[in-house]
Amino acid sequence: MKIRIAIAGQQYLVREGLRALVSSEADFAFAGEADGAEMLRQLSVASPFDVLIIDHLQAGLGLQSIRAAIMINPALKILAITQRPGRKELTAALDAGVCSYLLTECDREEILDAIRATAQGEQFFCGKIVNEVMASPDEAMPDTEFSCDGVRISAREVEIIRLVAEGLTNKEIADRLCLSAHTVTTHRKNIMNKLGVNNTAGLVLFAIRNNIVTPNHFLFNTN
Repeated sequence: MKIRIAIAGQQYLVREGLRALVSSEADFAFAGEADGAEMLRQLSVASPFDVLIIDHLQAGLGLQSIRAAIMINPALKILAITQRPGRKELTAALDAGVCSYLLTECDREEILDAIRATAQGEQFFCGKIVNEVMASPDEAMPDTEFSCDGVRISAREVEIIRLVAEGLTNKEIADRLCLSAHTVTTHRKNIMNKLGVNNTAGLVLFAIRNNIVTPNHFLFNTN
């Protein structure tokens, strides 16, 4: 089944660019576009879709538009693509229901990876967003978004932790799991942020303590 995708943004050229990108992929179906809150509401009612790509920082398409779209379709997944947000704006977007977040400077591969990951219920963040979050520990993101409760670690994340503990590089993990290297890097940064660790050793210790690997079943990659 194709992923149905809608686009919301005020800039015509941006919408057209995203529409062309969506239309170029065999597993995507373009479900419509909106340039304002009312048009988005009407589109949400008339044509249900799986993923909404939105620039919520533009006038007329704020966080209330996201909340309204989710109220109409609670299963809707939100991918925000904006200029670089402030930490408060990013936090507010996540609280409003945004699943994934990219910057307008992100390339084609990142956008496609983000759409597919978001449709599957995963969180996907541009590496610059993740780095910015991780660089300011004194201003931590809300626990509901980035904490490390054991149940919050997905099956995919457990698999990546296991492969990291076994000494595989990001590229090797990507090849093993049929993902892009960027997706693995993003997952890895998200995992480290959730677990509150900042190096591979911390991931390995977590894997051992939680029986993801046994002590004699890993090695550190020295490359």
